[in-house]
Amino acid sequence: MNSTSIRLIEASDARALAGLLSRDRPAYARWLPERPDGFYTPDGQAAAIESLLASHDKGLAWPGVVVSDGTVIGQVTIGSILRGPFQKGFLGYWVSARHQGLGHTSRAVGLVLRIAEEELNLHRLEAHTQLENLASQAILRKAGFRSWGIAHEHFYADGAWRDEIFWERKLAGGPPA
Repeated sequence: MNSTSIRLIEASDARALAGLLSRDRPAYARWLPERPDGFYTPDGQAAAIESLLASHDKGLAWPGVVVSDGTVIGQVTIGSILRGPFQKGFLGYWVSARHQGLGHTSRAVGLVLRIAEEELNLHRLEAHTQLENLASQAILRKAGFRSWGIAHEHFYADGAWRDEIFWERKLAGGPPA
């Protein structure tokens, strides 16, 4: 079995992420928003990483990469962190098509849940999946998420508005500081 770990994203991850995203772009068109061609280049990823790390510095996100046997294979991010009475964030993740079906995504989500509770002290995580994304729904269920509603025509991808299921997971994070 291949190992899975996660760590905070670094500027040096730009080339690896650009390669994965560029290669998998057709496979992910159905699930991800359309982006300009430059997004799929090392420079485009460097700019995205810079923005993610700026959000991290402000306490608004925890942007990570998924690593297997020393190689970056995807991303896992807690974004849109709200403090005060909410203490919540939004979970997003993807793993390279070549590394899917091996348990990496489930393990990465499990690892980021620990960061959400122990480091970020969040009380809740939320996520969205398109109705047809059964694999992602299985990952969220396995991680203890519950679905709580459907937003119709919520997300535009691959030339159409897509319905999405909303997911939630209560965490052990404490009250606001």
